Amino acid sequence: MSIDTFREEVRDWLQDSCPESMRLGAVHFEDAYDIYRTDDALAWRDAAAERGWTAPTWPTQYGGGGLDKDHNRVLGEEMARIKALPPATGMGLTMIGPTILEMGNEDQRQRHIPKIVTGEAQWCQGYSEPGAGSDLAGLQTKAVLEGDQFIINGQKIWTSGAQHANWMFALVRTDPEAPKHDGISFVLLPMDQPGVTVKPIKLISGSSPFCETFLDNAVASREDLIGELNKGWTVGKRLLQYERNGATRRAPKKKKATLNVYASIAKEYVGTDADGRIADTGTRDDVIKQVIQERALALTTKRVLDESKETGAPGAATSIFKAVGSTLAKEGSQLKSTLRGTAGLGWEGGAFSEDELESTRSWLRDRAVTIYGGTNEVQYNIIAKRVLGLPD
Repeated sequence: MSIDTFREEVRDWLQDSCPESMRLGAVHFEDAYDIYRTDDALAWRDAAAERGWTAPTWPTQYGGGGLDKDHNRVLGEEMARIKALPPATGMGLTMIGPTILEMGNEDQRQRHIPKIVTGEAQWCQGYSEPGAGSDLAGLQTKAVLEGDQFIINGQKIWTSGAQHANWMFALVRTDPEAPKHDGISFVLLPMDQPGVTVKPIKLISGSSPFCETFLDNAVASREDLIGELNKGWTVGKRLLQYERNGATRRAPKKKKATLNVYASIAKEYVGTDADGRIADTGTRDDVIKQVIQERALALTTKRVLDESKETGAPGAATSIFKAVGSTLAKEGSQLKSTLRGTAGLGWEGGAFSEDELESTRSWLRDRAVTIYGGTNEVQYNIIAKRVLGLPD
């Protein structure tokens, strides 16, 4: 099908299938759990899944859309035109799905990928532990192979969305005598079993997107071991590259729209001069600097996508996007709060508008973006070793 014909088809389909309530442009991931459980969101997801467009580039034999790079770009452009939210989101699509497609066996692809496409399977990550965060290879959650099952005991923490998930992908120690980067296996386990207990953690922003998860004789099937026994560290690292690659998959923001976000706040709270510009020159410089950096990142990610091969997989360079993107996100939230002055510090009460209260919460929750998903320090180490080739 030609690009022009496909574009017309996509426009017609979006007009009929995407509810107005799902045309929000973007939402913070902490709000997504509630938004994606509404009737409109489920209808939007089901309509897209029927065409495979929840995972538009995945192979059709597993329920994906099978779109090539050019047709997928058109789909993304048309969704952005009406500010449509992705019909589905989560770790299934961005992390474990691509990993199973690349490193799983055919049986695992047939059993798990279609359920990710339809949304039947919702996933969480079992990596970090109270004593194994940045030093992830120090994990101690133990899995013992008994017949066709792994019996798992231990604790995971910062398991984002665990209270909403029905599956977990986890790194577990299957050989306690091996060096710490060895003896680790990558397994999949269902969450709806007696041996799994989830406790949400309340954050400084007031929300609870992260959880601690306790595994007490939890069971994972031997057939849900991804890769080789005791060789899960390689699988786990590969999945993290897919996670960081998400930074390059976000649609670049339009320059004018980005500028208007900061400039409109500054003009409201700081004021304007006789020429209609932000009155304070220092504030004006801060806004311009943030906009330029965000735009530079957007253009760089677009260039990387355009230059990538159609089947190109993410590599260590994705750590650059994670480090830069998370830093800019944190600095952007800080700037929005700062521009509002004391109105950007309100927590509750009628003296503050909804935007002002949300600004405070965004500023607080985005303090964490340079920590979760791999701290900036971890990303810098990866960049130094794997991208620049510097010695340890």
